[in-house]
Amino acid sequence: MRKYLYLITLFAALGVPSFKAQAATYNIDASHTNIMLNVSHLGFSTMVLEALKPEGQIIFDAEKPEHSAVYVVLKAAHIDGDDEKFNAHLHNADFFNAAEFPEITFKSTDVEVLSENTGKVTGDFTLLGITKPVTLDVTFNKAGKNPFSQKETVGFTASGTIKRSDFGMNYGLPMIGEDVGIEINIEAVKGE
Repeated sequence: MRKYLYLITLFAALGVPSFKAQAATYNIDASHTNIMLNVSHLGFSTMVLEALKPEGQIIFDAEKPEHSAVYVVLKAAHIDGDDEKFNAHLHNADFFNAAEFPEITFKSTDVEVLSENTGKVTGDFTLLGITKPVTLDVTFNKAGKNPFSQKETVGFTASGTIKRSDFGMNYGLPMIGEDVGIEINIEAVKGE
């Protein structure tokens, strides 16, 4: 153990980069991020909901993206259907049950790189107190300095599907769709 600590100290003193030095932490920029949920409504239309004010972090390793990670928190009370009465129904026990389960979370467990800018991110998705694995198809859009804020920024798009009954959300089945599509556009700013 002493030898291991000595090597870490020596590498740090010599400026030798470690794996951790390659990864950077980025905080989700809620004002430039949107997370949309879509589900069939009686076959007549597709309802589109937005998860407002997302929070979380991305640990992004540009050299080894497979070592990257993401953690996102959504507030159930911030799921928005653009109508006050509809939102009240969405937030009650029939759907998101915001009073009992205020947070919806996604914590990555695996990142699979498919190409220079595409991959799959699998993680633990928790909704209504139930956790199941969910895989998202992800596209890396860009990393660089934001010309307005001058802050290091990364951008990704992602998509996936969940079955709401897997999480105990059974209201209205099968008239209201079982499959919920998830569309994500995310910007995150390097932490200070």
